[in-house]
Amino acid sequence: MKTVLKITMIILFSATVLYACNKETPKNPEPVAVQKPQPTDSSAKYVKGSHVPTETVCMVNNAYMGKKQIEVPHNGKMYYGCCEMCVKRIPSDKTAREAIDPYSGKTVDKADAYIVMISDEGEVAYFENEENYNKFLTQNS
Repeated sequence: MKTVLKITMIILFSATVLYACNKETPKNPEPVAVQKPQPTDSSAKYVKGSHVPTETVCMVNNAYMGKKQIEVPHNGKMYYGCCEMCVKRIPSDKTAREAIDPYSGKTVDKADAYIVMISDEGEVAYFENEENYNKFLTQNS
């Protein structure tokens, strides 16, 4: 009976692994919220509408995290992630490195972007530059 149970468990495990390995990944996967922003005493100055330091943003979750994140160098630029999953995803997933400027509609490299906190929960938006952010504010006020 123990042998049958072992064989059943091996079959279930193998089926799960095969399914997971063959499962098609969506073209634009949603960011996985693996870590909530953790405000620190030094982050109290950042509120909705604030320009935030690039190194304090998880570029996979598009969230201000309140402290320096893990550096992920890629093609001569520096990106940031909050965990090992993000560190692995940034080099392999273009959507983790690029965003759309809400003002111009152009694609922006997150490593070069002017990053602004757009919600009280720490969500960020990426702009080509500060000028585009200011134009966006004027247009949407």
